[in-house]
Amino acid sequence: MSKFFHPRTDDLQLPSILAALGDDIRLCIVRKLAEGEALACQNCAPDGVAPSTLSYHFKILRDAGLIKTEKRGVSHYNSLRAADVEQRFPGLLHAVLTEHNQNK
Repeated sequence: MSKFFHPRTDDLQLPSILAALGDDIRLCIVRKLAEGEALACQNCAPDGVAPSTLSYHFKILRDAGLIKTEKRGVSHYNSLRAADVEQRFPGLLHAVLTEHNQNK
C-alpha cells in the first residue's frame, strides 16, 4: 500500500501554496476539488493531460498541503484540504478561487 506525505497544518508554507496555485493545471484541479468531495485523479484533471504529468501536478499540490490523497483499491482519491489551509491562511483559497472564476 502506497503512503503519501501530507504536511501538518502548522507546517503549511505560503510560498509553497502560492507556487502550487500558480500553474493553470493545478489551479483547475483545485477548483474542481473545491466544488465537491474527493475525486479520483482522472475526474478532477483537465482533459488531455498525460497521466505522468498529472502525477507530477498532484505531487506538487500534495507537498504544498493543498490536497490529501488516499488510495482506495487501485484508485487514488484526492480531496482539498480547505479547512487546513483556511486555518493557516484565512481567506486565501476563497480569494484565489473567486479571482480565478471571475477571470475565466
